[in-house]
Amino acid sequence: MTAADPDRLRACSTCGLVQRVPALAEGELARCARCDGRVAAGAPRDNGPAFAATLAALALYPLAISLPVLRLEQLGHAHEASVWSGSLGLLREGQWAVGAVVFLCSVVLPLAKLLGLAFLCTSERFATRHRARFYHAVELVGRWGMLDVLLVALVVAWVKVGDLVDVTPGPGVLAFTLCVLASLLASARFDPHVLWERPEEARGVPS
Repeated sequence: MTAADPDRLRACSTCGLVQRVPALAEGELARCARCDGRVAAGAPRDNGPAFAATLAALALYPLAISLPVLRLEQLGHAHEASVWSGSLGLLREGQWAVGAVVFLCSVVLPLAKLLGLAFLCTSERFATRHRARFYHAVELVGRWGMLDVLLVALVVAWVKVGDLVDVTPGPGVLAFTLCVLASLLASARFDPHVLWERPEEARGVPS
């Protein structure tokens, strides 16, 4: 194998098998020899769709956490709960451990992940090794950042109160759902190979 060949080595994201992938024409697809998983595609690599989905999620994020998700009414008294007010409410009630986990996983980390993805999609001027390390950090944060944690907690509360309280969905449900979907789409469309496969690197220019 010559010195020019290592750039054609690919590791299967499913089984981890490292294998040599020949040059692919646009529209061609290379599959793993062991598990038949997708290894590489011939289409030009571009994180434009991922960046667009990330921007959409960031635009929806303030509405998703601030607009009321549920409206609770009991004996004529109504109370609206949003992701932001619900997570802070746990802290105000002294539920420090639960409140901190919910606030971190439902508010802080999802935003950090989206900002990290936006940075990676526009970080061509940074060295490859720095972008690769930042990508691993974003990937780690993404495992803990779950926008639906608080929503599950609210649904559980909804089930527990039963007929005692009248519960209706608030306007934040739509924004919340769209934000989650946009975030998932951004993660699915993001191609980490773009981080170290720039045109100048292919010509032998060091990063």
